[in-house]
Amino acid sequence: MEIFGSPKYQAKAFDLDIKFTQQKEARVSMANQGIYNGMLGLLIIFCFFIFKGATLVKIWQLLMTFILVVGLFGGFTASKKIFLAQVFPAAMELFLLNL
Repeated sequence: MEIFGSPKYQAKAFDLDIKFTQQKEARVSMANQGIYNGMLGLLIIFCFFIFKGATLVKIWQLLMTFILVVGLFGGFTASKKIFLAQVFPAAMELFLLNL
């Protein structure tokens, strides 16, 4: 979404002004954010194939904690939608990993 989404879609998704998302600097910044998020997602998946047992759980706990912290920052500074889209899933994952 951040990398390939249209400025109109990005503006709606991130509660931003369309004029902002049409700027070259904003598009580059969003693409950077998108590639970072994509690589983090791949890391979470690849860990499943590389690590096993308690090590896998600890790594996932660490990654979910990072996502939770970044989501809280984004939720308070950028958009409240981030609480539902990023914080809630990470918190649920942490909860389930700790059962």
